[in-house]
Amino acid sequence: MTGATSAPAARPARDRSGLRTALRLLGGWALLGLLAWLMWTPGAWPALLLAWVLLTLLADEFGGWFGYLGVLLGGLAFAAPTPEPAGWSVIVPLVGGALLALLLVKHSGGPFVLPFAAAMFALPLLAVARFGTKLDPSLTLPSEPAFLRNALLAMAVGLGVSLIRQVTEAVLRRRARRRTAALAAAAPLAAVTFEFPDPPAPEGTDAPRPG
Repeated sequence: MTGATSAPAARPARDRSGLRTALRLLGGWALLGLLAWLMWTPGAWPALLLAWVLLTLLADEFGGWFGYLGVLLGGLAFAAPTPEPAGWSVIVPLVGGALLALLLVKHSGGPFVLPFAAAMFALPLLAVARFGTKLDPSLTLPSEPAFLRNALLAMAVGLGVSLIRQVTEAVLRRRARRRTAALAAAAPLAAVTFEFPDPPAPEGTDAPRPG
């Protein structure tokens, strides 16, 4: 009886797990496809920078390797039939390195590491914007307001979505554990059966005599 009842209960759980996996793959590939299309038809660098950072971080929510592929897709603009946006050769190594550092820190823990991941992304960009021209007088693009505004805004939105997702999943897991614990505690009470022994035959009584 135990095996017969547990198999149907396990089948819906496997079906839900397979559906979640399919949706995660579909969402990740859809975002990467949109990012690849944007990189193949590049426009102005502020909009492209915003889309690159945001779509990479959103794709990362569907699986860690989607995020790393998104970072690599930033270089697709160099292979596009139209010329890459002005300054893109500066943006790709600078923002791409910051994105990789963010993803490595983000994947090392839960929601508590997100502020450190944000710092790993923002601090190099702020430093180059502040001191870049002292190292290279031609490195003026990172000091433009649109550069920091779009990069940091996309980072904040992407990590905000990650925080909401992780907190929601933690709450749902805690509720599921409590529900499982409550069911496990109630199961022994439901399984209790009361058996009464047959009453013993009275001693010293004679068998009935035939009439």
